[in-house]
Amino acid sequence: MKQDNTNSGRRQFLVSATVAMGAAGVTAIATPLLSSMLPSAKAKSAGAPVEVDVASLEPGMMITQEWRGQPVWIVYRTPQMMKQLNSNTHFLADPDSNSSEQPSYCKNIQRAMDSHPEILVVVGICTHLGCSPVSKMKVGAADGMGGDWPGGFFCPCHGSKYDMSARVFKSVPAPFNMRIPPYKYLSDKKILIGDDKGEA
Repeated sequence: MKQDNTNSGRRQFLVSATVAMGAAGVTAIATPLLSSMLPSAKAKSAGAPVEVDVASLEPGMMITQEWRGQPVWIVYRTPQMMKQLNSNTHFLADPDSNSSEQPSYCKNIQRAMDSHPEILVVVGICTHLGCSPVSKMKVGAADGMGGDWPGGFFCPCHGSKYDMSARVFKSVPAPFNMRIPPYKYLSDKKILIGDDKGEA
């Protein structure tokens, strides 16, 4: 009969060492792989809220701020522009913004917060095919839009038109008003785009 001279302690040591080395190898491979699947700091910052200084913004002016790779327009509307909003409804497809995207606190004729109704904050992208409209804020033919133009925005790609609250006209390709992003005022001179906690 053959005698079993196996050293059980040594066998246990070798098994444990092999398992430990295997686990270390898996960890060494998995850590970079999993890390590469997490969003980078650049990607995180690209989706973060952005603070905009509007201290230099004057009536009739518009500035553009990039947020999440999209242009966000901040428009300081004049009293004449605000007055015009009330008489535009017969031109518009969704004058009350029932089918359009905006925070609940901007679902009004100004499509802006009650605290600063003259300031329009809107994603400057046409809701038809994502083109970039241009500002045509002068009333009448002064901006080359015809005598009945109430002032607003025009997408030259396919002819969609929006008023000074970025509400879309009837019978144009764009189906919705332009999107209002979440935002809030940090002060009268600073707006935070992309975060509206405490404003809803």
